[in-house]
Amino acid sequence: MTVAPSPQRTDRRALVSWALWDWGSAAFNAVVTTFVFSTYLASRAFVDPALVRAEDTTAAAAAAVERELAHNAAVVSTALTIAGVVVALVAPAVGRLADSSGHRRRSVLVATIGVALSIGAMVFVAPSQPFLVLGAALIGIGTVAYEIATVGYNAMLGQVAPGQRTGRVSAIGWAAGYFGGIVLLVVLLVLCIQDFGGGDTGGLLHLPATVASGQWDVRVAIGIAAIWLTVSSIPLFLVVPEAEPVPGQRGTLLSAYRDLGRDVARLWRERRNVLAFLVASAVFRDGVGAVFTFGGIIAAQVFGFSASGVILFAIVANVVAGVATALSGRLDDRFGSRAVIVTSLVGLVVCGTAVLVVGTAQIGFWVLGLALCVFVGPVQASSRAYLARVATPGREGELFGLYATTGRAAAFIAPAMFGIAVTVTGSTRFGIIGIVAVLVVGLVLMAFVRREDRPAPQAG
Repeated sequence: MTVAPSPQRTDRRALVSWALWDWGSAAFNAVVTTFVFSTYLASRAFVDPALVRAEDTTAAAAAAVERELAHNAAVVSTALTIAGVVVALVAPAVGRLADSSGHRRRSVLVATIGVALSIGAMVFVAPSQPFLVLGAALIGIGTVAYEIATVGYNAMLGQVAPGQRTGRVSAIGWAAGYFGGIVLLVVLLVLCIQDFGGGDTGGLLHLPATVASGQWDVRVAIGIAAIWLTVSSIPLFLVVPEAEPVPGQRGTLLSAYRDLGRDVARLWRERRNVLAFLVASAVFRDGVGAVFTFGGIIAAQVFGFSASGVILFAIVANVVAGVATALSGRLDDRFGSRAVIVTSLVGLVVCGTAVLVVGTAQIGFWVLGLALCVFVGPVQASSRAYLARVATPGREGELFGLYATTGRAAAFIAPAMFGIAVTVTGSTRFGIIGIVAVLVVGLVLMAFVRREDRPAPQAG
C-alpha cells in the first residue's frame, strides 16, 4: 500500500489552518449544543404562555410548566439519540471512502457546509411550541454533519504533524476549540445576550423591543455563530492539502461496509489493543462529556448559581481547560498518550468524588469544578493523539470513523447513570456518583490497553 510520506517538520501554516476549524467548531459545541440553543429549546420560551403567566399563582400551573419543560428536554434528547444512531451507522463507511478515494478534505468540506446551514436555519426557530420539533431536528441534523466532519478532520492530524509531534499538535487543536468557545461566548454575551440578571436585552446591537417576545437576542446570536464557523473553516480547505488516495481501494458505500466488517475482524485477530482502546475511550469520553453537560445543572441546583453565574463559570472553565490542554501536549509527546489519559482520569475521579462532600458554598464548586476542567481537555486531546499514532498510515479516516461510532454507541451511559443516581438519592448532587462511576469503568478498561510506541526524541 502506497501512502503519502508523513511530514518530518510541522508546517505551521497548515497547523494554524487546521486548528482554526477546531476554533470555529465552538459555534456548534458551545453555542448550539451546550449553552445557548439547546438551553433555549428547553426553556419556558416553548411552554404555553398562559401557563407561564399563571406559574407563580397556582400550584397546578407550576406543575404543568415543569411537565412541559421536561417534554421539551425529551424532544431534544430524542433528536440527539436518533442523530447518534445515524452517526454510528454512517461515520465508519464515510471515513473509509474518504481514505480510499483521497477525498478526505472534501468530506470535511461537505459536512461543514451542512453544519453551517443547520445552524443558520436555527435563526428561524421562533419561541413557539410548533417550532420545537423543527429546532430539535436542526440540532440532530447538525450533530450528524458535525460528527461526520470530525471523522475526516481528526484523520487529517497526520497530514499536519509528524509522528513525534502528534500529541502536541492534537492538544493545540483542542485548546483552539476551547479558546474559540470563550471568545465566541463573550462576543455573543456582549452583542446580543444580556438578560441573565433580569436587565435589558439586546446588548450592544440594540435589538428591537420585540426581543423579549421573539427571542431575537438568542436567534441573532445563532446567526453570528453560523458566520463564525464558516469564516473560521475556510483556511483548512485552502491551505491543508488533500490526502493521497489508497491504490485499489475505491468502491461504493456498500463495499465500504463490507470491507469495514473485514477490517474489524482483522483488528480483533491482529490488533486487539486498538479495539480495547476504542471500547475504553468510548466509555471514558462519555463520562468526560457529562462533566460539562451536567456541570451547569449541578452548579445551579446544588450550589445556587444564577444563570449569569453559570455562563461566567463556563467561560472561566473553558480558559482553564484550554490552557491545561495546550500544556498537556508536551507531556503527551514525552510520556505517551496513555500515561496522560490514565493520569487525567484519576484526577477526574478524585475531584468528582470530592464534589459530594464540599458542602453548598459556591467557592467549593469553583475550586473543584475548575480542577475537573484541568483534566477534561488532556483526556480528549491525548485520546485523539493515541489513535493517530496507532492508525495505519493512509487509513486514519476509517479508524476515526470507528472512534466516532464507538463514542456514539456509548453516549447514553453517563446521562443514564446520572439520572439513576439522582432518582435513587433524590438529590441532584449525587448525580455526580453516576458520572464518576462511568469514569472509573473507563479507567479500569484502560488497564487492558498497552501504551503506544514512544515517539522518537525531537531536538529542541
